Formats: sequence, structure tokens, C-alpha cells
Amino acid sequence: MNTRFSRIPLSLLAPLSLVAAVAGCGPLSDDEGGHAAGRSFTVAAAGDILMHPELVEQARKDAKRTGKGVAGLDFGPMMAGIKPLISKADLAICHFEPVVGTENGPFEGFPDFQVPPQTATTIKNLGYDTCSTASNHTLDHGYEGVRRTLDALDAAGLKHTGSFRTQKEALTPLVMNVKGVKVAQISFAYGFNEPHTLPKDKPWLANGMSLKAVKAAEQRARAAGAEVVILSIHWGLEHHPNPSAQQLSFARQIARHTGINLVIGCHAHVVQPMEKVDRTWVAYGMGNQIARHEVPTGLTEEGVIAWFTFTEHGKGHWDVQPRFEPTLLEIPPDAENATDGGKTAYTEDDARDYRLLDVPTALRDDHGLTDRQRARLRLAFERTEGTLKNRGAAKDGLKALTPMR
Repeated sequence: MNTRFSRIPLSLLAPLSLVAAVAGCGPLSDDEGGHAAGRSFTVAAAGDILMHPELVEQARKDAKRTGKGVAGLDFGPMMAGIKPLISKADLAICHFEPVVGTENGPFEGFPDFQVPPQTATTIKNLGYDTCSTASNHTLDHGYEGVRRTLDALDAAGLKHTGSFRTQKEALTPLVMNVKGVKVAQISFAYGFNEPHTLPKDKPWLANGMSLKAVKAAEQRARAAGAEVVILSIHWGLEHHPNPSAQQLSFARQIARHTGINLVIGCHAHVVQPMEKVDRTWVAYGMGNQIARHEVPTGLTEEGVIAWFTFTEHGKGHWDVQPRFEPTLLEIPPDAENATDGGKTAYTEDDARDYRLLDVPTALRDDHGLTDRQRARLRLAFERTEGTLKNRGAAKDGLKALTPMR
């Protein structure tokens, strides 16, 4: 990866001025001046990372096999299937939803997540560069939980935005140098799970969603030199493949009243459509990158890596080409939820371990897939593709990054 990153200190911020650099394109003109034409970079972005207790146990099981990991946990084998793609992007963006605990636990699932800090190292090793951290779970363990989470991401070498340890940090834009282009990431959440609220003495602890707040964050990023601004947003209704009325309305406000170049959404835990709103691409929901809900639905194991190619056409004008790569988390049979009272045994077709797969790559490589496994992968691809395109994205250029064989 050819990426260098920097946070712009507050002392260097110019007076706030909103530079509209929306994701559209126009013919290059000599008198537009500025940067040379044709600068280009790629962005990969994926859905919620939620290490439920079953996934922590899988990491413990894998650590015994590999002899690697930290404090008896190795999350690498579980997520290795997406590394070849994620590591190819010039900028790879994760959504880190939960709160980090201490290295040896205790670890908790819903409702107040507390996950191993070892997950951050795995995310970095996959090729991720930065993570959004504003979610409905950000405040699950108060200020100390936010601090532990950001400290763990820092220790792993991951950039982050959306929650903050100090007011200065909250007001300092995350601007990254991506192949010579200054790219900013901003992150917001629709709200926080009760009974958790922003502390009165720390209202800057995490970003709550409003058009005013989003515009202000974009203005700070532009004033700090950002040429492209990407909004990570935690919104919508859980387990609903269709975007909510609030998502649709807010997407249009963003497209028409800000200069944000790309919107990438999470929270629904299922894949939602992509849509070009005016000149701005919106990925309403990318499903789960990895999670293990109490009752898997089939949809909660399916996700998507959204892939965007940004190409400059004249100063401040960017064409965004969208692509998608479906993913699938293979899960072992769950005896507790078996309809025969827990007597279900493994069959030759069943997964023995939790494994995150790049769907078209798994189909291409095959490696002895059974007919049942192959059919499941095809279902994941076709359902993800159908959902992504059901608001007309195909006519605006959305295609599979890797076609299904």
C-alpha cells in the first residue's frame, strides 16, 4: 500500500471555507489550472466489525492451532479470506463498532460490547488503514471505553475518527495523503444505546448525526486541505434490507447541501442498496464485515466490500466509479438453536469453523467445494447484487468487482 497519513494540527487550520468538490466530473480545461489531470486512487469500505463471544472463542481455538496471536487469541485465520482484496486498496476503511476491553478480558457481547484489543491488530494486518468509530455502541463503557478503543487502534497503527479522547482531538480533522490526494474521513452515528448518553462535560466524546454537525466537520476538513471528503455514517433500521425514510431523506440533504464526495453506511447488519443521489454515491448499508448474532438469519452472514475508484477531472472534480465484492461468513451448526433440541451433528457439508470468505474468489478457487457450499456462495452473491442494485444503481455504473463464475 502506497499510502501516507497525517492529522492536520489545529494550529494550521485556515479559516473555515466550504469547497464544493462533489463526486461529479467535467471536461478538463487548461484554464482550470491546479493539479494535473488524471490523479486516481481506490477506496475499499466494508461493514460492521462486531466480535461476538462466539467469534472470540473461535480466535481462542485458532490460537491453539497456530501458536500465534496474543493472550491466547488469534483472529487472523477467521478473517484471512478478505486480506488479498483489502490490502490492494489505496485506502481501506473499516467500521469498528464495539468498545475494546483489556487484553485478558472479561469480554462481553450485546448489549454492552467489550471486545479484545487483539482484533485491532488483525484489522491492520488485513490491510485496513482507518476505521470509523461512531456507532450506537460507542458509549457502552463511557469515557474509559472510548479511550481504550482508540488507544488500541493507535497501538495497531490504525487511523480513526468518530469518537475522541479530547476536545482538541474532536476538532482536528483526519486528513490522509492517499497517492498524493488529501482525503478526509468523517464519522457520525444516529445516536447511542440507552441508558448511555454523552457526558455533559464531554459533549465532544462521539459524533451524533445532524446535517449541521456533518457540514461543520466537512468545513473543518476542507479548511485543513482535504480535496475529497468521505462520510462514514451509522444509521438506518437493523435487519432491514431497504433503507429507511430517514436514510433516504438524509442522503439527499447531504448530496444537495454539502460537498461530501462519498457516503458509506453501516448499522443495519444486512446489505442495503447503493444509489447515486445527484452526483454523490451513497452506500446505504454494507451489512456485516464480521459478526455472529444470537440468531443468524442468513442475511446477517452476508456482507459487501464496496470498492470505489476516484479519478480527477479538472481541479476539484472527481468521478467515482463504484464496484462491489460480496462476502460471506461461514458458521458452524449451532446446537442451541437446532430445531431437534440440540441433537444436530456436523455433516460433511457443514463448516467446522467461522471463516470470512470473499465470495467470488472462493467460487473461482473452489478448493473442493461441495454442491451445497457452492450453492450457498452463489446465493450470497446473487442476493447481494440484487439488493445493491434495487434502487437503480446499475444504470449509473454499479458493477461487480469480480464477476461470479
